[in-house]
Amino acid sequence: MTDHTLVLGGARSGKSRRAIVRAESYNVHPVYIATAEPLDDEMEERIAAHREERGEHWCTLEVPLLLSSALREQAKLGRVCVVDCLTIWLSNLMHYEKDPDEATHELCTTLAELGAPIILVSNEVGLGIVPESPLGRRFRDAQGRLNQRLAACCAQVEFMVAGLPMTLKGEPQI
Repeated sequence: MTDHTLVLGGARSGKSRRAIVRAESYNVHPVYIATAEPLDDEMEERIAAHREERGEHWCTLEVPLLLSSALREQAKLGRVCVVDCLTIWLSNLMHYEKDPDEATHELCTTLAELGAPIILVSNEVGLGIVPESPLGRRFRDAQGRLNQRLAACCAQVEFMVAGLPMTLKGEPQI
């Protein structure tokens, strides 16, 4: 199992910050793979703020769908990657009517082949109320399956609460 990490948590729990700190600890030129598409002004502002927070030493790739391909390409260069976030990636897959289970399988297969460390950020959406709509329940279920599959193929799994990491799998890290 390669040194991949899954960072889970709720909204504004510190997941992205934790992933960035972990990536920077490798002392290499890190790559930030952003899955969000700037479809409105508010999202554009969020993306700009995140980019500024990371700093200029980060390479940023916008990859709303073709995540496995981007990871393979960056791993060949030996770059540590942060994928932020898988929840939006899953939402993109569903929006474009792609099969989430097939894409999850492809991602897990890709991760097993990569020699460079990957840090994956994902929301834990199963702690709240049952979604009201069938689409919301389908999304919640797909997110839960995605998180379970990735937790199984990552050496490290952390859960963020109020900016504090809780190690669920592997040795506690910085």
